[in-house]
Amino acid sequence: MNILKILGLASLIWLTGCATNDAAKNAAKGAATPTSRISRSSTPPSYPTGPLSPIAQYDLSSGAHEVTGIKAPSDLWDRIRRGFAMPDLQNDLVSDREQWYASRPDYMLRMTERSSKYLFHIVEELERRGMPTELALLPYIESAFNPQAVSTAKAAGMWQFMPATGSYFDLKQNAFRDDRRDVLASTKAALDYLQKLYGMFGDWHLALAAYNWGEGSVARAIARNEKLGLGTSYAELNMPAETRMYVPKLQAVKNIVADPEKFHSELPLIENHPYFQAVDITRDIDVALVASLANIREEDFRALNPSLHKPVILAAGMPRILLPWDNAQVFRKNLSAYNDGQYASWTVWSVPSTMSVASAAQRIGISEADLRKLNGIPPRMMIKAGSALMVPRAATTSQDVSSQLADNGQIAFTPEVVTRRTVVHALKRGETVASIAQRYRVRTSDVADWNDVAAGGRFKGGERVVMYLPVRLASTSFARQAKATNAKSAKSRPTAKVAAVKTAAKTAPAKRKR
Repeated sequence: MNILKILGLASLIWLTGCATNDAAKNAAKGAATPTSRISRSSTPPSYPTGPLSPIAQYDLSSGAHEVTGIKAPSDLWDRIRRGFAMPDLQNDLVSDREQWYASRPDYMLRMTERSSKYLFHIVEELERRGMPTELALLPYIESAFNPQAVSTAKAAGMWQFMPATGSYFDLKQNAFRDDRRDVLASTKAALDYLQKLYGMFGDWHLALAAYNWGEGSVARAIARNEKLGLGTSYAELNMPAETRMYVPKLQAVKNIVADPEKFHSELPLIENHPYFQAVDITRDIDVALVASLANIREEDFRALNPSLHKPVILAAGMPRILLPWDNAQVFRKNLSAYNDGQYASWTVWSVPSTMSVASAAQRIGISEADLRKLNGIPPRMMIKAGSALMVPRAATTSQDVSSQLADNGQIAFTPEVVTRRTVVHALKRGETVASIAQRYRVRTSDVADWNDVAAGGRFKGGERVVMYLPVRLASTSFARQAKATNAKSAKSRPTAKVAAVKTAAKTAPAKRKR
């Protein structure tokens, strides 16, 4: 046994000598190469003394060597708190907003309960992008998490996109849907926009100010302060009152979420798992049918798909819908077994020419009232050519609406032209039908029809001429001209004939511009 120890020690000494020689060679080589980056230590090697012992088996059951565990968030609020990454803002405006929200527990409860459908998805997207989770609270400030919210400036949806900004981020706004209200599309657009703004300003508070006020406005405010030698932080910029309060509002909500007990607030439980899942749609299908097959109320369906304007989903424009997590599988199963007829009761008709609502309703076989309600047509309006109208779908129709119509269909109106029967007189003998038509800016054929004369005919001097002029021209130069003409003609005729040349007060029935 001693011999073995001696041999082992001799081997160790021999190996150490070899290593020392190699190190010396490398050191010499390194000294000869000035650019060498090899790190060398001057500490002499340390060798074990005494007899060697075998390595003992590691005891994993020992409490002295516990592995630190990673505990999953208990709920979504906890998960949001863990992702807070924006610098805190502390000023009197924040304190003021804290008191405002804390003193309205009913409002806070309604708002947070409404958010429970959408919050998980927003947090997931923020974490995927590496963005601060405080931004998940921004819809509380923008819309109280109401996807149907519309501001006085016409901003719409949870994230309150203006029409032009929505179009810039490819949020479709057409006759059938408004993607500014779509949960997935608007969230993607909002986070894209916030990332863009953060890239521009390098500061989340300034990015939020730009989201509310506009990037150009914030850039100009920063430039003004730089020119004056002033600071350019959020608190130092001169901005409108709404933008001045914007970040303090978000900070106040953040503080309440961070420590609800401190503000005597209660947050409803929001589980840390998805509320909904996306389901593919391959055919046009009625909203009512989807709700029935998914075994949910139609209002619950619309809460998850708030962009829809109409009672039907056009698959070419909206190939994906959202359903509550458990109901999605129910829908898929029931849809595969559905064979009770067509999926959609409605389709889209492109209006071939400008026409009245009554004419359009008659052509497609629906009441005027129903056509107005279905397409949101206001009173005293005509439908312009090219408009995309939602109309009943024939039982024999198998073709779904095209992607061109589903994505770009719009409806446009023009005011109805209500006319009034008016009697005027030819100014001089032999005035033609064409000259009268030109004077009142109507068609020659109309003047001929109204007076039962040929289009190329002439009128006798002072002869009565019947015209149908728009009511809205009553105070225009045309009406004044007709009145002056009538007055001049009346002076040259006996009093008994004056009544015969006055403008008729009775309105012609529904006569419209052709």
